[in-house]
Amino acid sequence: MAGLGAGPGGAAEPRPLLVKIVMAGESCVGKTSIVRRYTEPAGSPATSYMATIGIDFKVKPVMFNDTRVKLQIWDTAGQERFHTLSTSYFRGAQGFVLVYDITNLKSFQSITVWMNDIYEKAGDEVDVILLGNKCDKESERVVPKQKGEKLAWEYGMPFFETSAKENVNIEHAFSVLTKEILEKKSCVLHDLDVVSLDETKKRTCCAF
Repeated sequence: MAGLGAGPGGAAEPRPLLVKIVMAGESCVGKTSIVRRYTEPAGSPATSYMATIGIDFKVKPVMFNDTRVKLQIWDTAGQERFHTLSTSYFRGAQGFVLVYDITNLKSFQSITVWMNDIYEKAGDEVDVILLGNKCDKESERVVPKQKGEKLAWEYGMPFFETSAKENVNIEHAFSVLTKEILEKKSCVLHDLDVVSLDETKKRTCCAF
């Protein structure tokens, strides 16, 4: 088998690499729908872990260049009253999916605030992609695609317009983010089959 290789004597298969990805953005932009669309395709059910106040995460196993990867995708609440809680889960993340709704100008205008939170909690070297969601609602669009492209260019991050409802660009967006994270390598941990809701120092693998 290509990739990480087997253990001594070929007896043990290596553990998958664990990557923590956090969804961020205002409430009702479609973050949960995006996560469900990506992690729950027909014939490939994902494991769901429900936490209490406004936080959920799902696990999505993928293959990347013959390497097994386990994506731990955290779906955070966008409501203001949960903001402090949500951003506390930013620490230790290797990647972010930052989402706005193309039919909601306020959700687009808040992207810079979310980016500041990401930089503050996770550092400015973390990988981020920007998604303009609900592109199936073209007749209700208030944020031109060019504005999303310009903002993404200013931050140096990939940009996609997506539709969780119509399954447009969801898989591709996560693939691009995963590729960028894994190419850094230093920011990936081996999965220990342990999930802690206290995401602190032990998951912060990039100290510099």
